[in-house]
Amino acid sequence: MQGLDDLYREVILDHYRTPHGSDALENPAVKVEGFNPLCGDELVMEMSVDADGRITALHIEPNGCSISVASASMLVQQLSGKTLQEAIALKDIFKAVMRGESWPAGQDFGDLEALEGVKNFPVRVKCALLAWMTLEQALAQYDPELAGQVEADDDIEVKTH
Repeated sequence: MQGLDDLYREVILDHYRTPHGSDALENPAVKVEGFNPLCGDELVMEMSVDADGRITALHIEPNGCSISVASASMLVQQLSGKTLQEAIALKDIFKAVMRGESWPAGQDFGDLEALEGVKNFPVRVKCALLAWMTLEQALAQYDPELAGQVEADDDIEVKTH
């Protein structure tokens, strides 16, 4: 019988091998690049948003470890079709979990829950957070009013286009 650790490991590897969001966007509203100088992980993220403030598409070009790529893929999976405010709320929850908190009860976080064990390895937390820090900058670039909800991280470099 497969244990929970094995199942989670397989979920992470599946996202690493075939990440969501690989389809290029024709006219993205935002393009942002994230870089983790501590380990070399990189991510290019493009985002399209409709007039109602709903994320219609996300494109990622991840280049990094399995945790970094899987986290970016799971971000795409979870946020496609969500409003910008829903994206911010999920980003805040994920960052809190990576910093040691538990998942809020009564909500389904899908494959993201497979990354919970990363919080036990502080050096890998930045890998899991790269996509989410990049998303913060993408949201702030798209809507400057959201910039106040962005938390700087000295270990992650993000460039906007």
